[in-house]
Amino acid sequence: MSVNQTDPMIGRLIDGRYQVRSRIARGGMATVYLASDLRLERPVAVKIMHGHLADDENFKERFIQEARSAARLAHPNVVNVFDQGQDDESAYLVMEYLPGITLRELLQDHRVLTPEQATDILEAVLAGLAAAHRSGIVHRDLKPENVLLADDGRIKIGDFGLARAASANTATGAALLGTIAYLSPELVTRGVADTRSDIYALGIMLYEMLTGEQPYKGDQPMQIAYQHANDTVPMPSAVNPRVPPELDELVLWATARDPDQRPRDARAMLDHLFELQRGGATGGVQKTMVLPSAMAPVPPLQRTTGPTGPVPPSGTGETFGGSTGDTQILPKGRHRTGPVVPALSENAEALQKKAGRRRRRGAVWLVIVIVVALVALGTALWFNVGPGAMASVPGVSRSSVSQATSTLTADGFAVSKTQEQRYSTSVPAGEVTGTRPRAGATVHKGATVTLIVSQGPRILSFPQVTGHLEATARAALKNFTVKASSYQFSNQAKNVVLSVAGTTSAGADEDLGSASTYREKGPVTLTVSLGPVPDVTGKTVSDAQATLSAVGLVGDQTASSYSDTVAAGSVISQAQANQGTVIKGDHIDLTVSKGPAPITLPDETGKKVSTAEAALKALGLKVTYADCTTVQCSTASALGFDWRKLVKVQSQSPAGKSTVHKGDTITLTYDGSAISVG
Repeated sequence: MSVNQTDPMIGRLIDGRYQVRSRIARGGMATVYLASDLRLERPVAVKIMHGHLADDENFKERFIQEARSAARLAHPNVVNVFDQGQDDESAYLVMEYLPGITLRELLQDHRVLTPEQATDILEAVLAGLAAAHRSGIVHRDLKPENVLLADDGRIKIGDFGLARAASANTATGAALLGTIAYLSPELVTRGVADTRSDIYALGIMLYEMLTGEQPYKGDQPMQIAYQHANDTVPMPSAVNPRVPPELDELVLWATARDPDQRPRDARAMLDHLFELQRGGATGGVQKTMVLPSAMAPVPPLQRTTGPTGPVPPSGTGETFGGSTGDTQILPKGRHRTGPVVPALSENAEALQKKAGRRRRRGAVWLVIVIVVALVALGTALWFNVGPGAMASVPGVSRSSVSQATSTLTADGFAVSKTQEQRYSTSVPAGEVTGTRPRAGATVHKGATVTLIVSQGPRILSFPQVTGHLEATARAALKNFTVKASSYQFSNQAKNVVLSVAGTTSAGADEDLGSASTYREKGPVTLTVSLGPVPDVTGKTVSDAQATLSAVGLVGDQTASSYSDTVAAGSVISQAQANQGTVIKGDHIDLTVSKGPAPITLPDETGKKVSTAEAALKALGLKVTYADCTTVQCSTASALGFDWRKLVKVQSQSPAGKSTVHKGDTITLTYDGSAISVG
């Protein structure tokens, strides 16, 4: 998607209720937007099916199925669905909005989770999935992308787009749905899914949380599918030795190739997890506290009785003799001074031992309490002000490297001296486009953050599109941002590109007609021909104006003139009102004919016919008269005279001083008998 193009859904009001604010994510079937429910005044997530799938009834039914499946569930660990409908041919559903991240993003930031973290997430997902299984719904697409971790600590399952009724046990047909990395063997081999298929996917997710990787890898999806169908998932502890045996067994149980060897549903697996946490009959992860050896209590005084008095056990200490034959035993390395204590009676010795045990137990508990307090204090200091304290990486995008470094340093992070370089069409070269870990990620204070610095847009080869059709040019410019074209009339054929323009990095206009390179996603404007301006000369004014209007031009009758060749009321000539480029909406000046110019007819009466004829023809008039057939005319012609030079005009029609027009015919009369020859 082009960075410079705006999503048309942003700002749109759906069904008169949901105002779209921004885009959250885009998937294969739909795009999710953040919107405001204007009726209840709360933020919601609106999932809108892609427009190109609107005509596909199978996709549409699957989309509606998600709404129905999720709407049947009411559980704290399942994303709530509030509404579903259709607006302008776009199917949509309205869901609970959870600010936060997905489990996939958490794994990208931290890779491996602790057993405690993995168990917490597993417990929440199992609880939500158990509600679905109890309602007869199989999710069929469990993966880290569909586990949402809200900022307030809630964990929820979303995206029931592939959910089906558990009782249906239907096959997927020719194509396997879901993500290949989490498909159960029965889905791969038989295309059949039930509640145990969800358990298998959850077992793969638990393996990934504990090890930071998926159990099966391959260059092709079929390689991974083959391993799901034929191999046994290894124990997570083979990759991460810190994984306890109980979680190893839980992963192996959930990912058994035979569905009958797995938990029957999420409830059964959740109950087993509770037993592990309680340390029940099936085993559990016991959390025991071991005292440091330096704080172990001193062994108590030991006594035993021999033939002549108390006798030390072999190798336990030193012997001191007294006059009474009594022997007192002290731990090795300790020396006693003073008189020897006489032997106690059996009752007194029993009471003394009992009191000693009570004192020792009290001392042990005191030591335990002190140690626990110190551990708690140390933990609090570690996670609040020490190296173990957590903090969110601040957003430093679109700031300079020095500004970003100062911001991160002030928040207690270290900034790596090595920077990542990345091309960007939206962030100027030299500015920060992001960080690794990403902005908003929760990491330890003092963690090292790597800056991702923009190199600006890539410089690409620029195609020559002048002289090509507009559609061909736009296809060739797919790596650039082609804006709305400019159109003008020209002598070129319609839809042919006349010129191409862009802007420099400083924002100045740039002619790209002869450019060989240009920056990626740079703005491009095409100037396209509308074809020649129609020629309307010779047409009537109304016809000429209609012809011009059909192509977006306005014909104005601005002048009129006499014309000997163009009929009155028709266009003699045309010209654009303003000099320069002609575009739609421009005015064309029309000069309209008034017909031939009027002529005042001269009086040719009394003039020789030849003289009159010449004068009238010089004015553009036509002359007619009867041929002379008299004897005098014949005689004159025989003698070589032009009889028209001998006879005079007796009258003319029309008469002299009449108004005529060029091309009119004037009739002359004469008397041939008046010819005098010789």
